[in-house]
Order: sequence, then C-alpha cells, then structure tokens
Amino acid sequence: MARSIVRFDPFSGLETLRRDLFDDGFFRGLRGMNLPTTDIYTEDDKELVVEAHLPHFEEKDISVDVDGSQLVIQAERHEKEEDKKKKYVIRESSSSFYHSIALPEQAQQDAITAGFENGLLKVRVPLAQASNPRKVAIASGS
Repeated sequence: MARSIVRFDPFSGLETLRRDLFDDGFFRGLRGMNLPTTDIYTEDDKELVVEAHLPHFEEKDISVDVDGSQLVIQAERHEKEEDKKKKYVIRESSSSFYHSIALPEQAQQDAITAGFENGLLKVRVPLAQASNPRKVAIASGS
C-alpha cells in the first residue's frame, strides 16, 4: 500500500473565505450603497477640518455638537409614505449617521463653524497657535 505525503498549508482556506465574504457573500448587499464617509485633515496647522459626506440628508436632519472635548456629528432622516389606494399600507424608512471626533487640546471650541451644501457638511475647528519651545541656558558653577 503506497502512502503519499501531503504538505499541510494553513492558508489554503483564506482565498475561499475572501471570495465568500467580499465577492459574493456577506458584503454583497453593501456594494453600490452610498455610505457616508468622513474626512478629517488640517489646513496649514491653523484649523482642523471635518468633512462628512451625507448624501440624501438635508440640513434640518443634521446636528453638530461639542460635548466636552468631542465633536459629535449626527444625522437622522425618516421618510413615511402612505398609499391612499390601499388600506393600512404605510412605507417607512430611516437612515442615521453618528460620528464622534476627539478634539485636540489647542482647539478653539467657541469659534467652531459648520456649513452644509450639496450633501457635504464641513466643520471648521480653529486651532490656537502652539507655543514654540525656547532654549534655556545652563549657567555653570552656580
């Protein structure tokens, strides 16, 4: 009786798992959806800019709050449609978005501004000028 030795490959199932999850499995329903994204960056180290891409939301659906040292952006939208031709039929849907961002120590919280245009919420957080380190001379023989 001949026996063959088969080399064990611990990664052999990863390609199948990747294909199941990303190509036609778990995330298939999310493909094509326009999920909100958030970009956070600084401009010349003078202000922090937070851009939240919120398609399908209106300005009245969005709130921007400062809670302690956190910038909190929330958006919630509800739709309700009643069909008068059919009895007791109501179509409802809702969408929500929540993002909390830790503000840096030098954030000037009283001067934060926000604007919303064409589905883009832009929040500007001015930053206080950071103190420059200074050299301290060391006296000899004190």
